[in-house]
Amino acid sequence: MRFMLMVKANADSEAGKMPSEQMLAEMTRYNEELARAGVLLAGEGLHPSSRGARVHFSGNKRTVVDGPFAETKELIAGFWLIQAKSKEEAIEWVKRCPNPMETDGEIEIRQIFDPEDFGEAFTPELRAREARLGEQLGNQKADS
Repeated sequence: MRFMLMVKANADSEAGKMPSEQMLAEMTRYNEELARAGVLLAGEGLHPSSRGARVHFSGNKRTVVDGPFAETKELIAGFWLIQAKSKEEAIEWVKRCPNPMETDGEIEIRQIFDPEDFGEAFTPELRAREARLGEQLGNQKADS
């Protein structure tokens, strides 16, 4: 099972405050531990919402709203994608993580859908297209 671990933003991350050298070292050690265990698929920090945008959908209409966004507790400051055997294992990995913020912090854990979760709606034709897309993305990653 794949899980997204989302680091919730706070006032400091939204203000663009960069992590200390100590925090970067602790996170690097944690990332290395995830990688050695074969769990880490990806992980990155995100710029503050002031550098982002949202696109609102209403039928065929699209409305763009530039950041910053007011509700800090609903924003994401960074993420990991991990492969774990269960939600409980993902929780155990998160409990080993250094606090990602210099104040109180929170990491949300969400399971990522796998093809079999979609049942019959994910037809053989759609599965084949998805497989081709996966190959294309793998080739792009190899080329970069």
